Amino acid sequence: MRIAVIGGGPGGLYFSALARRHGIAREITVWERNAPSETFGFGVVLSDQALDAIELADPALLPAMRPMLARWDDIDVHYRGTAFTAGGNGFAAMSRTGLLTVLQRRCAELGVPVRYGSEITDVDALAAGHDVVVAADGVNSPSRARYAETFRPTVQTGRCRYIWLGTDLALDSFKFYVVDTPGGAVQVHAYPDSGQSSTLIVELSEDAWRAAGFADAAAAQLPPGESDERSIGIIAELCKDILDGHELSGNNSRWLRFPTVRCETWRHRNVVLLGDAAHTAHFSIGSGTKLAMDDASALAGSLREQPDAEAALAAYEAARRPAVGSLQRAARASREWFEGIDRYTHQHPQQFAVNLLTRSRRVSYAGMRRRDPGFVARAERWFARAAGGRPGPPMLQPCTLGGLELANRVVVAPGEARPVRDGVPGDLHLVHLGGAALRGAGLMLAGPVAVSAEGAAATGGAGLYTGEQAAEWRRIARFVHANSRAKIGVQLGYYGPDGAAVPLADLQRAFAAAARRAAAVFDLLELDWADDRRLSPLPSPPAGEPGGNGGAPRDRLRYPLGVLDAIRAEWPAERPVSVRISPAGRYPGGDGADALAETANELAARGATAVHVTSGTRAGGDVYADRIRNQAGRRSGFAVIAEGSISAADVDTIVLAGHADLCVVDRQAEDSLRPAPCGTPDQSLLKEPS
Repeated sequence: MRIAVIGGGPGGLYFSALARRHGIAREITVWERNAPSETFGFGVVLSDQALDAIELADPALLPAMRPMLARWDDIDVHYRGTAFTAGGNGFAAMSRTGLLTVLQRRCAELGVPVRYGSEITDVDALAAGHDVVVAADGVNSPSRARYAETFRPTVQTGRCRYIWLGTDLALDSFKFYVVDTPGGAVQVHAYPDSGQSSTLIVELSEDAWRAAGFADAAAAQLPPGESDERSIGIIAELCKDILDGHELSGNNSRWLRFPTVRCETWRHRNVVLLGDAAHTAHFSIGSGTKLAMDDASALAGSLREQPDAEAALAAYEAARRPAVGSLQRAARASREWFEGIDRYTHQHPQQFAVNLLTRSRRVSYAGMRRRDPGFVARAERWFARAAGGRPGPPMLQPCTLGGLELANRVVVAPGEARPVRDGVPGDLHLVHLGGAALRGAGLMLAGPVAVSAEGAAATGGAGLYTGEQAAEWRRIARFVHANSRAKIGVQLGYYGPDGAAVPLADLQRAFAAAARRAAAVFDLLELDWADDRRLSPLPSPPAGEPGGNGGAPRDRLRYPLGVLDAIRAEWPAERPVSVRISPAGRYPGGDGADALAETANELAARGATAVHVTSGTRAGGDVYADRIRNQAGRRSGFAVIAEGSISAADVDTIVLAGHADLCVVDRQAEDSLRPAPCGTPDQSLLKEPS
């Protein structure tokens, strides 16, 4: 093949070296617009796995890189006078200049010409004269722009400002620093990139950026290639305790907002995108350089293995898309965590450290424990003390809801058992719910249970609107209490036909009557507002749709709060009331945090003990619950329950990081809960996370 590579950065050079080494190209040329020594940025982070992959792809590269590498296993979190260290991570970094030098030399050894100072202005002509054109021309890729109708790119710009700096301070590990300022938290991501220097990325919200004076400093128009020295001076003062007398330096360092690039395809005929031209992932989960080099290796492998260029480019994209998609999802979670860091500054430093380390959802409690058992043991001891429990996994720590003591943080909601007659639960319910209670969870939720005959008829399920129904529920609750340590709650809802207009007074009476009957049976009552538009306090898009309930949050709450008041009047004051909501369809992607927080505050003020946040996915249930707990749920005694494809192994991570207080485990994951006889100690009830 005859191959042209646009872009002489690490991705383009690495691909060219591999293509030449493996005999893929009879001719390959790299076109780079900058000079050989001209590069921007500082350190490049590479995991141990990435270094192993480089050694496997081209054994000549790693020996040349190794003397330049700074390695670490530890990640340190510095927060409000504390420092927590988590080990076992296995990373390395080197200067971007050093990596380019190694790759430039390797290309020269292999006879790959690199035409520096040559900017490609006619991609069409280059494509016409080559079998393959590899566009590794960066985040602002002209090649991507030229064929935008094919690639169909989208660029999502982050909310935070960040700046890339260097220092002559030699760090010994990756360090996160959180610096408090009047405008909000300033985050410093810092790591060694040689034995004599380190890279610092300073990131902060727009409000904090302006409050610290950076907007005024950045107002001056800087010539190309010059750094924002006024901002660097402000940062040096803010971070003087971190720098300990060492200097900060810039390299075309200016304030940026991170652009997340996605493309619907990476191929246009014989032109293929590589690295930042095709996709980006936020710097807080690793290096874009590493992602580009992984692309390069995959593309070279596909060109070597496939019969022609068309098949090779298709195989490359098919192979890389799943990995890139997974990384971008993790990067989005990490970016959003840092963009909302001010939500978490109320947390205890130990919890804050766990929260930060697990922010991308690629690192779990179980993963941390494998890497650094000591770090996890210290976190467990802190959480157990705070919960008033015994040392052990967070999921097994007790939790108090109002006057109700739960043995652990696991909730099961086994769902409805059918068939039923006239809404009366029977032996099938006893077996179904009793078996679930024996699995060892702290709380079991029975439901959905209708408060009226119309609701039961619509769902074909059980109700709580007659004495016969209440008697059967009492039989089931007695079994649960006699044979397990689980508490039993009931999910009550109207569940009537869609579009039925029910006067508020009638609805209040129905719920009040059901609450009276439930008070003789259940430990907890939960109002199920997740799907019923009559009761949901959240807006129903699109605006104007029949059954929608737009308007200010306080206005939307009048109707459902009237039902809550009716329940509280009949339900014992010492027993908890939970409210189940489903924000996923109304606030896509975890948005609407302010409205969710206002809703939760109103519920707490009117006597709710907990809010149960449900979503169809683990990320959804986790994100929405987190928004409420860390923006509104700081009230003493107010709890947040998360639901959404959560496995038993996820519970430890979620509650230890402070995303929620309790978790409903996914029904398919209930087998992770081990059946246990009555009286068995908590620690033996649940399997250890795998």
